[in-house]
Amino acid sequence: MKFFKVKTVEETFTLIEEMIPGIREMETRPLEDALHCILAEPVVAHENVPAFDRSTVDGYAVYAKDTYGSTESMPGFLTAAGEVNMGEEASRAVARGEAIYVPTGGMLPPGSDSVLMIEHCEEIGGLLNTYKQIAPGENVIRAGEDIRAGELLLEAGIRLRPQELGALAALGITHVRVYREIVAAYLSTGDEIVPYETERLEAGQVRDINYLTVSGLAQEWGIKVIYGGITADDYEGFSSRARELFEQSDLLILSGGSSVGAKDYTTEVIQSLGDPGVFVHGISIKPGKPTILAVAGGKPVIGLPGHPASAMIIFRLFGERVARKLKGEILKSKPERIYARMAKNIASAPGRADYIRVSLSEKGGEWWADPIIGKSGLITTLVKSDGIVEILSEKEGVLQGDYVPVILSK
Repeated sequence: MKFFKVKTVEETFTLIEEMIPGIREMETRPLEDALHCILAEPVVAHENVPAFDRSTVDGYAVYAKDTYGSTESMPGFLTAAGEVNMGEEASRAVARGEAIYVPTGGMLPPGSDSVLMIEHCEEIGGLLNTYKQIAPGENVIRAGEDIRAGELLLEAGIRLRPQELGALAALGITHVRVYREIVAAYLSTGDEIVPYETERLEAGQVRDINYLTVSGLAQEWGIKVIYGGITADDYEGFSSRARELFEQSDLLILSGGSSVGAKDYTTEVIQSLGDPGVFVHGISIKPGKPTILAVAGGKPVIGLPGHPASAMIIFRLFGERVARKLKGEILKSKPERIYARMAKNIASAPGRADYIRVSLSEKGGEWWADPIIGKSGLITTLVKSDGIVEILSEKEGVLQGDYVPVILSK
């Protein structure tokens, strides 16, 4: 057979990076509407943040050397020479032997190089008793220490998280250029599949839950999803509906029909959509081996297994990276993961990467991963899981107590 030449997980990640194009259409959005968008142009800071030297604590601005030798039993003494009001410029300089009160975030007066926390001093009748010595620069943020004018703050291709939006707001930037929102179309295939709203199932029928799980993930990633319904195992009807959805979207997702059965037309349908076509048909992974990845006419197409757990795991592992690359994001790492200790022995076949659903619990200050055993078709294994343990293809399993990478559910 021409297709179903199995790739490793690592090969698949590499092919996604090489084969999936990124969109180039841009739009301008206000910051409050840019969360999780992909930055289309680099941002260079035009000013310092902070714009002035400022205190990080409530305390007294001093010349650090004036506090040397101060202890609780033998305090030093400085003259309390005033205060800086929040939001006002500190115009009066601190002379040697003086201290000026500064609130948290207040401007550091000229002549001072540090701030003595209010907990470590006491003002009595205009005299400040100092009970601790501090070093130059202590409890102070210098102008430009956070962001310096002229530096590259954000490069194009990064996803705008809350912290990036905060950094942009700190510079007074109100709008950003981002890549436009992408649209995915989803189509389920199979004679046995019926709408999930179906109240009474006939013998052999299965509700279409993959639409909700897969489209739910896509929406979490900031993708609009068109539901294309369900098509039977008929080539003409399947091909016609797939092409219609393909033309309406930036990404086509097909669920079911990705294996090598006599009525599995997914590969043929995808090949008919355009060149270069399928670049992955089969991944050395459990669950989810019969997975299809393709590019047709510059648009990615994903063929997912029909089993709910398999479809969701595969889409979480590979669909997200396809979507992120398509959205114009720079891919710098694999899916987010932590390391946990395995609560039980798990066997694995060498030469194939296994992904095991696990629940996480904290014991003795460490994370422990407890396998949730169940067949790949069981959606409840995903409901109960906090993540997926990755057992690499060169390993024959893991032992209880071993540290393992866990891809976190989002």
